Amino acid sequence: MTAVTYELAQVNIARLKAPLDSPQLKDFVDALDPVNAAADAAPGFVWRLQSDSGNATDVPVLGDEWLIINLTMWQDIDALTTFMYQGQHREMLSRRREWFERLAEAVTALWWVPAGHRPSVSEAEERLLHLRAHGPTPYAFTLRTTFPAGPAEPLGGPAAAPEPGVTVG
Repeated sequence: MTAVTYELAQVNIARLKAPLDSPQLKDFVDALDPVNAAADAAPGFVWRLQSDSGNATDVPVLGDEWLIINLTMWQDIDALTTFMYQGQHREMLSRRREWFERLAEAVTALWWVPAGHRPSVSEAEERLLHLRAHGPTPYAFTLRTTFPAGPAEPLGGPAAAPEPGVTVG
């Protein structure tokens, strides 16, 4: 019997303070392609959600036109954190309050998936909503509270999706 191997899925969302084509977000937008290229080349990087634009800024998330999504896959937590806290990505993190609103609820969720699986936006939304409802569990967790790779079931059934027109976050 072959053991199932797992990869780390990561989603984070952000609510824009201004339109993507505004002067306020110019530095952010100009950095997207170089940061995505750095991620693509990073050790342990597996995959990222992207549309025809080459990024995911035009992919709808949680029914809120001001939210943008970043959905990536990594070999493990170490690979993700190494990328996050170095180089141009680290510089962008330090400037995020210039571009994005501070949200009271969780904006990042992690979970393990069988190697080769590519999560959909709806799966990522469900994991994020589960984290918001239940806190860190093996089904959806944070960098501060991690769980070992393996299968996990949601607590209390699947997280409810927001009603159409209802802003979450």
